[in-house]
Amino acid sequence: MNLYHPETWREKGWLWSSGIGSLTLVVILFVVGMLWSYEPDLFDIRENTALQLNESSSTVVTGSHTTAALVRAMETLLEKPSGYLSNDILPPGVFLDNIPNWEFGVLVQSRDLARSLRNDMSRSQSQSMENKDLAIAEPQFNFSNDSWIFPATESEYRTGIEALRRYLAGLSSQGEEATQFFARADNLRDWLAVVEKRLGSLSQRLSASVGQERINTDLAGDPEATQSTSTPERVEVQTPWLEIDDVFYEARGSTWALIHFLHAVEIDFQEILRKKNALVSLRQIIRELEATQQSLSSPTVLNGGGFGIFANYSLVMASYISRANAAVIDMRNLLSQG
Repeated sequence: MNLYHPETWREKGWLWSSGIGSLTLVVILFVVGMLWSYEPDLFDIRENTALQLNESSSTVVTGSHTTAALVRAMETLLEKPSGYLSNDILPPGVFLDNIPNWEFGVLVQSRDLARSLRNDMSRSQSQSMENKDLAIAEPQFNFSNDSWIFPATESEYRTGIEALRRYLAGLSSQGEEATQFFARADNLRDWLAVVEKRLGSLSQRLSASVGQERINTDLAGDPEATQSTSTPERVEVQTPWLEIDDVFYEARGSTWALIHFLHAVEIDFQEILRKKNALVSLRQIIRELEATQQSLSSPTVLNGGGFGIFANYSLVMASYISRANAAVIDMRNLLSQG
């Protein structure tokens, strides 16, 4: 007997028929959700720059790789197979949290670089005028990441991407003398100072996947330092159980974006890095961060004890990020030297 014949469905009743339909819908949403949970692959910096510049018939100049990498990172948020998920209100996107946290990690690094481009890398000195296109792009990228409509987050970010594309095209245009990118040691050092803080924060949050009692070092190193309110000498730090995978995927997204930005910096700031003997340090940072992009062997983020029988993915991620952060500190010191 054909169980799916319309007459058979009527005989079994609407409850049975709706149950089969609901089960089918759940299976479809589950499969789509699994497909949407794949993270984008790394891309080649030089190929990406060539592709971006071909669209505007521009040539490669100082700053092209860094700017094109930022454009591609923001485009990836919006144009990956799943689209932008952080503001989804319908299934299966509304039930997914790993990729939205990955998106937020990419977004934070992109915002930091856009701010550095606007305030430092595109300006010769503090009294110089800011670039008009970067003055549009930077605040657009700082728009709320979860606005569904009126206006939608995607439309605001696309406006910022278009402004960034105009800046990229203007870099190689002879008629755009006001559009510049200055590959100087102080500009790179200032951006790396922000990267250092981002990596340090991620490392601490990942390490807190297992409960720890930490000594309060907020005022260490300065006997005259003060703070707003008093805090205990020992503090208990632990990431809530339901947020462990959120922090992990935010770190994955943040390091994914940072890998590309550092590869671009390696090209645009190459002369400065060679002069400061910091090129090897930069490559070591990239190597440590690339280790964070390894495929997971488990469908869930394992959270075993420090020396338990199960792995703790957060602690492994924290180890790579901490080593990269230490290398960033060393590299900033090298850039500070004459």
